[in-house]
Amino acid sequence: MIGRSCVPQPGGAHGTAGARRDIMPRAIWKGSLAFGLVNIPIELHVAVRDHRPRFRMLHAADRSPVKFERVCEREGRPVAWADLVKGYEYTKGHFVVLTKEDFRAAAIEKTHRVDIVDFVTAADIDDRFFETPYYVIPNKAGGHAYALLREAMRAVDRVGIAKVILRDAQHLAALEVIGDGLVLTLLRFADELVNPAQFSLPASKALPKTELEMAKALVQNLAAEWKPEKYTDEYRDNLMRVIRAKAKGRKITLESAAEPKQGKVVDLMERLRQSLAKTAPRRKPERKAGRVARKRKRPSAA
Repeated sequence: MIGRSCVPQPGGAHGTAGARRDIMPRAIWKGSLAFGLVNIPIELHVAVRDHRPRFRMLHAADRSPVKFERVCEREGRPVAWADLVKGYEYTKGHFVVLTKEDFRAAAIEKTHRVDIVDFVTAADIDDRFFETPYYVIPNKAGGHAYALLREAMRAVDRVGIAKVILRDAQHLAALEVIGDGLVLTLLRFADELVNPAQFSLPASKALPKTELEMAKALVQNLAAEWKPEKYTDEYRDNLMRVIRAKAKGRKITLESAAEPKQGKVVDLMERLRQSLAKTAPRRKPERKAGRVARKRKRPSAA
């Protein structure tokens, strides 16, 4: 799998946690997956969930929810939805108004297809391109072709690069094999990435060999197998404890993490030695049988 975020296995326990089992997941998009002259009828389903608590703004005096209005900056009065138009600010304070006809003129053909245009090597895709993953689920008629495409992609170890229109916008996407399923992940276009050449980054030539060897030893001591379930959002968990306690009228006290003191410049070698002493050498991570280690693509300077 190409690693950007933890994508649960289709149909696995992680994909259905928190949902009632008697309710079928609702597709966010229906269409077909096209490669060559083959079309596979499919549905797209969300592959990730946001567990962060949602908050509303309240009036402090009476705890009533506050409504937000669309107010005209010049007149200072609320504006109805019917009186709104879309504008693009091309210079400060100057706008071009776009009509429905303008958007129609710019729009490309609205299809219900995921069109695969290329199959590329997974390691060649920079992680910065990846955005939101979706499960690709075939309908009954497309099961055989779906399995055929999946196993062909697995055999040649390639990722499909496709174009798809979602919510009236065209997206670049990557189709990859994960377990027994296909996952479609929306990609950023190349011109959306910030060029790192504008930053002043330290060179590697002048690094002392002793420091480098100690830093490498520290990395090796902390080496482990990737197990996404062991990493949790501690801030969200603490926040939910506070919310649950306050909802029951109770007060809760949480231990706050000690803020590291800023001050004297500490000798780097001494810090490395202390870190090595605290991290007992761990067992070298064992690779699972049947898994192929993929060399990660490093972000390029371009």
